[in-house]
Amino acid sequence: MLIYAPTRTEIPEDLTYLYDRADERAGVTDYITALANAPEILRWYYDTFDKNFMHGGRVDVRIKELVRLRLSMTHGCAFCNKWNTIDALATGISQEQIDALGPWPDEIDTDVFSPAEAAAMRYADQIVLPNMHGYLDDELYAELKTHFDDAEIVELGVVMAVLTGFTKWMLVCDMVPKEDNCPINPVGA
Repeated sequence: MLIYAPTRTEIPEDLTYLYDRADERAGVTDYITALANAPEILRWYYDTFDKNFMHGGRVDVRIKELVRLRLSMTHGCAFCNKWNTIDALATGISQEQIDALGPWPDEIDTDVFSPAEAAAMRYADQIVLPNMHGYLDDELYAELKTHFDDAEIVELGVVMAVLTGFTKWMLVCDMVPKEDNCPINPVGA
Protein backbone atom coordinates (compact mmCIF):
# COMPACT_ATOMS: atom_id res chain seq x y z
CA MET A 1 0.00 0.00 0.00
CA LEU A 2 1.39 3.35 -1.01
CA ILE A 3 -0.98 5.60 0.95
CA TYR A 4 0.38 6.43 4.38
CA ALA A 5 -1.47 4.44 7.03
CA PRO A 6 -1.27 6.11 10.43
CA THR A 7 -0.88 3.91 13.46
CA ARG A 8 -3.84 3.40 15.78
CA THR A 9 -2.44 6.02 18.16
CA GLU A 10 -2.24 8.59 15.34
CA ILE A 11 -5.88 8.40 14.26
CA PRO A 12 -8.50 10.59 15.93
CA GLU A 13 -9.62 9.07 19.21
CA ASP A 14 -13.29 8.99 18.19
CA LEU A 15 -12.37 6.68 15.27
CA THR A 16 -10.24 4.12 17.11
CA TYR A 17 -13.32 1.91 17.61
CA LEU A 18 -13.40 1.40 13.82
CA TYR A 19 -9.75 0.34 13.84
CA ASP A 20 -10.46 -2.11 16.67
CA ARG A 21 -13.57 -3.46 14.94
CA ALA A 22 -11.73 -4.01 11.65
CA ASP A 23 -8.89 -5.75 13.46
CA GLU A 24 -11.29 -7.95 15.44
CA ARG A 25 -13.53 -8.84 12.50
CA ALA A 26 -11.03 -9.32 9.70
CA GLY A 27 -7.51 -8.75 11.02
CA VAL A 28 -7.03 -5.93 8.49
CA THR A 29 -6.77 -2.26 9.46
CA ASP A 30 -5.06 -0.58 6.47
CA TYR A 31 -8.41 0.55 5.04
CA ILE A 32 -9.37 2.28 8.28
CA THR A 33 -5.97 3.86 8.87
CA ALA A 34 -5.68 5.09 5.26
CA LEU A 35 -9.12 6.69 5.53
CA ALA A 36 -8.02 8.27 8.81
CA ASN A 37 -5.81 10.56 6.70
CA ALA A 38 -9.12 12.26 5.87
CA PRO A 39 -11.13 11.61 9.05
CA GLU A 40 -14.16 13.46 7.70
CA ILE A 41 -14.48 10.82 4.96
CA LEU A 42 -14.13 7.97 7.45
CA ARG A 43 -16.80 9.61 9.61
CA TRP A 44 -19.05 10.14 6.57
CA TYR A 45 -18.73 6.52 5.52
CA TYR A 46 -19.59 5.03 8.91
CA ASP A 47 -21.67 7.77 10.57
CA THR A 48 -23.69 8.84 7.54
CA PHE A 49 -23.62 6.27 4.76
CA ASP A 50 -23.45 3.11 6.87
CA LYS A 51 -25.90 4.22 9.57
CA ASN A 52 -28.40 6.14 7.43
CA PHE A 53 -28.38 4.26 4.14
CA MET A 54 -26.83 0.83 4.60
CA HIS A 55 -28.49 0.13 7.96
CA GLY A 56 -31.29 2.69 7.62
CA GLY A 57 -33.36 4.01 4.76
CA ARG A 58 -36.33 2.55 2.93
CA VAL A 59 -35.08 -0.91 1.96
CA ASP A 60 -34.99 -3.76 4.47
CA VAL A 61 -31.44 -4.06 5.81
CA ARG A 62 -31.50 -7.84 5.15
CA ILE A 63 -31.88 -7.14 1.42
CA LYS A 64 -28.99 -4.66 1.53
CA GLU A 65 -26.82 -7.12 3.45
CA LEU A 66 -27.52 -9.82 0.85
CA VAL A 67 -26.59 -7.55 -2.06
CA ARG A 68 -23.51 -6.30 -0.18
CA LEU A 69 -22.35 -9.86 0.33
CA ARG A 70 -23.11 -10.78 -3.31
CA LEU A 71 -21.02 -7.76 -4.40
CA SER A 72 -18.10 -8.56 -2.10
CA MET A 73 -18.07 -12.25 -3.06
CA THR A 74 -17.91 -11.22 -6.71
CA HIS A 75 -15.24 -8.58 -6.09
CA GLY A 76 -13.06 -11.03 -4.19
CA CYS A 77 -12.34 -8.76 -1.23
CA ALA A 78 -11.38 -11.06 1.64
CA PHE A 79 -11.74 -8.27 4.21
CA CYS A 80 -15.22 -7.36 2.92
CA ASN A 81 -16.38 -10.98 2.88
CA LYS A 82 -15.40 -11.51 6.51
CA TRP A 83 -16.97 -8.24 7.65
CA ASN A 84 -20.11 -8.64 5.53
CA THR A 85 -20.72 -12.23 6.65
CA ILE A 86 -20.78 -11.11 10.29
CA ASP A 87 -23.28 -8.34 9.47
CA ALA A 88 -25.40 -10.65 7.31
CA LEU A 89 -25.73 -13.20 10.10
CA ALA A 90 -26.56 -10.44 12.58
CA THR A 91 -29.51 -9.31 10.43
CA GLY A 92 -31.01 -12.79 10.33
CA ILE A 93 -29.61 -14.07 7.07
CA SER A 94 -29.05 -17.79 7.56
CA GLN A 95 -25.80 -19.66 7.07
CA GLU A 96 -27.68 -21.72 4.44
CA GLN A 97 -28.36 -18.53 2.48
CA ILE A 98 -24.75 -17.37 2.82
CA ASP A 99 -23.54 -20.78 1.61
CA ALA A 100 -25.92 -20.55 -1.38
CA LEU A 101 -24.76 -17.04 -2.24
CA GLY A 102 -21.95 -17.39 -4.74
CA PRO A 103 -20.29 -14.70 -6.83
CA TRP A 104 -21.69 -13.36 -10.10
CA PRO A 105 -22.29 -14.96 -12.62
CA ASP A 106 -23.50 -17.85 -10.44
CA GLU A 107 -27.24 -18.32 -10.66
CA ILE A 108 -29.30 -17.21 -7.67
CA ASP A 109 -30.98 -20.16 -5.95
CA THR A 110 -34.64 -19.15 -5.82
CA ASP A 111 -35.35 -22.04 -3.44
CA VAL A 112 -33.22 -20.33 -0.78
CA PHE A 113 -34.02 -16.67 -1.43
CA SER A 114 -37.34 -14.85 -1.57
CA PRO A 115 -38.42 -13.31 -4.90
CA ALA A 116 -37.55 -9.82 -3.55
CA GLU A 117 -34.09 -10.98 -2.41
CA ALA A 118 -33.42 -12.67 -5.76
CA ALA A 119 -34.52 -9.56 -7.68
CA ALA A 120 -32.25 -7.33 -5.60
CA MET A 121 -29.30 -9.67 -6.17
CA ARG A 122 -29.97 -9.71 -9.93
CA TYR A 123 -29.82 -5.92 -9.72
CA ALA A 124 -26.48 -6.21 -7.90
CA ASP A 125 -25.25 -8.48 -10.68
CA GLN A 126 -25.66 -5.56 -13.10
CA ILE A 127 -23.45 -3.35 -10.91
CA VAL A 128 -20.59 -5.73 -10.02
CA LEU A 129 -17.14 -4.71 -11.28
CA PRO A 130 -16.58 -7.60 -13.72
CA ASN A 131 -19.95 -7.08 -15.47
CA MET A 132 -18.99 -4.34 -17.92
CA HIS A 133 -22.24 -4.92 -19.82
CA GLY A 134 -24.54 -4.49 -16.82
CA TYR A 135 -27.88 -2.94 -17.63
CA LEU A 136 -31.16 -2.36 -15.83
CA ASP A 137 -33.41 -3.58 -18.63
CA ASP A 138 -37.22 -3.53 -18.77
CA GLU A 139 -37.51 -7.13 -17.55
CA LEU A 140 -35.36 -6.60 -14.45
CA TYR A 141 -37.03 -3.26 -13.74
CA ALA A 142 -40.47 -4.91 -13.90
CA GLU A 143 -39.25 -7.66 -11.56
CA LEU A 144 -37.88 -5.08 -9.12
CA LYS A 145 -41.12 -3.05 -9.30
CA THR A 146 -43.11 -6.03 -7.99
CA HIS A 147 -41.13 -5.75 -4.72
CA PHE A 148 -39.78 -2.19 -4.53
CA ASP A 149 -40.99 1.29 -5.39
CA ASP A 150 -38.80 3.64 -7.44
CA ALA A 151 -37.33 5.32 -4.35
CA GLU A 152 -36.24 1.91 -3.04
CA ILE A 153 -34.75 0.96 -6.42
CA VAL A 154 -32.77 4.21 -6.38
CA GLU A 155 -31.64 3.60 -2.79
CA LEU A 156 -30.48 0.08 -3.62
CA GLY A 157 -28.61 1.32 -6.69
CA VAL A 158 -26.83 4.13 -4.86
CA VAL A 159 -25.93 1.89 -1.90
CA MET A 160 -24.47 -0.69 -4.29
CA ALA A 161 -22.62 2.01 -6.25
CA VAL A 162 -20.98 3.40 -3.09
CA LEU A 163 -20.05 -0.10 -1.88
CA THR A 164 -18.63 -1.04 -5.28
CA GLY A 165 -16.67 2.19 -5.61
CA PHE A 166 -15.18 1.94 -2.13
CA THR A 167 -14.26 -1.68 -2.73
CA LYS A 168 -12.53 -0.89 -6.00
CA TRP A 169 -10.57 1.90 -4.31
CA MET A 170 -9.47 -0.45 -1.50
CA LEU A 171 -8.42 -3.12 -4.00
CA VAL A 172 -6.62 -0.68 -6.33
CA CYS A 173 -4.70 0.78 -3.39
CA ASP A 174 -3.88 -2.72 -2.08
CA MET A 175 -5.44 -2.04 1.33
CA VAL A 176 -7.23 -5.36 1.68
CA PRO A 177 -6.35 -8.96 0.86
CA LYS A 178 -7.74 -10.25 -2.42
CA GLU A 179 -9.28 -13.63 -3.10
CA ASP A 180 -8.45 -15.62 -6.23
CA ASN A 181 -11.55 -14.39 -8.07
CA CYS A 182 -10.76 -10.68 -7.55
CA PRO A 183 -11.03 -8.90 -10.93
CA ILE A 184 -8.62 -6.11 -9.86
CA ASN A 185 -5.17 -7.32 -10.88
CA PRO A 186 -3.09 -4.31 -11.87
CA VAL A 187 -0.44 -4.87 -14.53
CA GLY A 188 3.01 -4.62 -12.97
CA ALA A 189 1.76 -4.96 -9.40
